Amino acid sequence: MESLNGRVALITGASRGIGAAVARQLHAGGAKVGLASRSGDDLGLDGAVGVAADVRDAASIAAAADTIADRLGGIDILVVNAGVGSYGPILDLPTEHLDEMIEVNVKGAIHSIRAALPHLMRSSAADIVTLASEAGRRGLPLEAVYCASKFAQVGLTRALDHELREHGIRCTNVCPGGVATDFAMGRGRTPEMPELAGMMQPEEVAETVEFVLTRPRSHRILEVAFRPAAEPSWG
Repeated sequence: MESLNGRVALITGASRGIGAAVARQLHAGGAKVGLASRSGDDLGLDGAVGVAADVRDAASIAAAADTIADRLGGIDILVVNAGVGSYGPILDLPTEHLDEMIEVNVKGAIHSIRAALPHLMRSSAADIVTLASEAGRRGLPLEAVYCASKFAQVGLTRALDHELREHGIRCTNVCPGGVATDFAMGRGRTPEMPELAGMMQPEEVAETVEFVLTRPRSHRILEVAFRPAAEPSWG
């Protein structure tokens, strides 16, 4: 197992939910963490750098990446986590919800990678981990546009795994099923819905991210997919 000690991780959407859990997990493992979110929260983690950034704005996330690299001494890890969801029949979804999912989940992922990549290329042990979803691996009812945005993330990261191998950068999709966060409720869901019962905790996803990042550099993990035991079995 490789150590996280001294490695610098930039995590997007880091102020709550899975992003915050990942930040705490990597910090506990010895990483220096840079937290990009709209609030700029540092989560009270010793030595963490919180920077306000909007992944929809290429200049904003680029400036955040540069600030984190300057203050923490580079970037070795990028965790692409910022995301939004909206659920329901495709004809019922407000246009602004559709646009936001594409802007945050697709363009935001691209902007974040492009912002961090010049720094990652200077690292001797670089990783990109994309928090995609089971929704990026299979079509799910009432999630068509969300699935489309997550399929885009999965395809982006798979393609970059090939493109960035010559630079020694590993690229991994982490694809959890339902996770109990505010995000899981999204728009079009309510807590009493039976399909939301038995969701995983964000800390379980964070442990998986740490597992991916600490594998020996001699091999690559391209995708980790996992779901709650209680989750329905889709096609």
